[in-house]
Amino acid sequence: MRVIVLGAGLLGVTSAYYLQQLGHEVTVIDRQATPAAETSFANGGQISVSHAEPWANPSAPLKVLQWLGKEDAPLLFRIRADMRQWLWGLQFLRECTPARTRHNIEQIVRLGTYSRDTLQQLRRDTGIDYHQRTQGILHFYTTQKEFDGALKPAEQMRALGCDRQVISADEAVKLEPALAHIRPQLAGATYTAEDESGDANRFARELVALARAAGVKFLMSHTVTALREAGGSIDHVEATDDEGRFQRIRGDAFVLAMGSLSPLYAAPLGIRLPIYPAKGYSVTMPVKDAAKAHQVSLTDDEFKLVFSRYTSAANDRLPGRDVLRIAGTAELNGYDRDLNRVRCEAIVRRVEALFPGAGDATQAQFWTGLRPATPSNVPMIGKTKIGNLFLNTGHGTLGWTHACGSGKSIARIVSGLAPEVDFAFTGRGG
Repeated sequence: MRVIVLGAGLLGVTSAYYLQQLGHEVTVIDRQATPAAETSFANGGQISVSHAEPWANPSAPLKVLQWLGKEDAPLLFRIRADMRQWLWGLQFLRECTPARTRHNIEQIVRLGTYSRDTLQQLRRDTGIDYHQRTQGILHFYTTQKEFDGALKPAEQMRALGCDRQVISADEAVKLEPALAHIRPQLAGATYTAEDESGDANRFARELVALARAAGVKFLMSHTVTALREAGGSIDHVEATDDEGRFQRIRGDAFVLAMGSLSPLYAAPLGIRLPIYPAKGYSVTMPVKDAAKAHQVSLTDDEFKLVFSRYTSAANDRLPGRDVLRIAGTAELNGYDRDLNRVRCEAIVRRVEALFPGAGDATQAQFWTGLRPATPSNVPMIGKTKIGNLFLNTGHGTLGWTHACGSGKSIARIVSGLAPEVDFAFTGRGG
């Protein structure tokens, strides 16, 4: 079949790769000049199955109320006259019950474990390099309340096959000596040895090169303007290139992988996707003192931050440097892309408090991107009511973690095959 993939972020690129592997003629369309140039550009870099507790959980409503109006809050609802935001917020509250949280963790862990395995197999098969680190992920807690709150979710994750071990503060410092500075503050930690980290943008670029060599066509700098339906199916996509020239691009099947823009393209077709943009931030800074900088990828659950370390690519803003990448928080403020310096500086302050002198904050590079969040944190993968339109979107903060498993699964669904993972796929895809 001729399959058109809309979007060249992590989800679009992995979808295209696995569709080609199953014998399809694949074309990818994206408005940017390079792949993974938006949400996937400067993300936290974690392949984190252990990061499976959704934002919507029993403790969230009180926290959200406490954080309202605080510019540096980990999760900030910036109230707007936006019906989609309000409806999303109501759905978010419904997902905060213990039963829904347990259900959503189950879905997120199953997909995450499968996706991590799929990524590792891809690495063995192709030798793809993205400055990966396979030292696991350590979640650390600087308050007893946050640590206590992590114990039940960690237990559920272990029961589902994600080996997230609860460890003491001393064991955490032994695993990551850079935490010694805050040892008196550490209440405890969890450690998942199988989790990984790496440069997601580099991964996407390298996978595009492999896909191109295999025959996948990439129409970059092409802006999709509409999906046109005829007779109950998508007939073609309308797009303009970087010189404004209009094109109709036809296919037999279409995969919508456009992140937070997905609901805007689905709505005219009568498909309502519960996806809202959650603006995330990242700070990238060169390592100043290697002895003080972390080696293991870390998660600071209280402040909703993740910490990775890698060597930046030659075409990055800090070329060839050993860098720290700190990313996280979420701001629900519509499609606003403005960089909020208050939030960026709050991340830098936290880094300095945890690892003073480790990074060169004077050379910090700030970034923001819109993550496609569902109220449950469970992504939307599978069929729609339109027979030849498929979804691979709504991955929120876990797009990198779930990319390979989602891409392989949607490729199998498009091909009429059953997915290899027990997950709540949309439509009849499960």
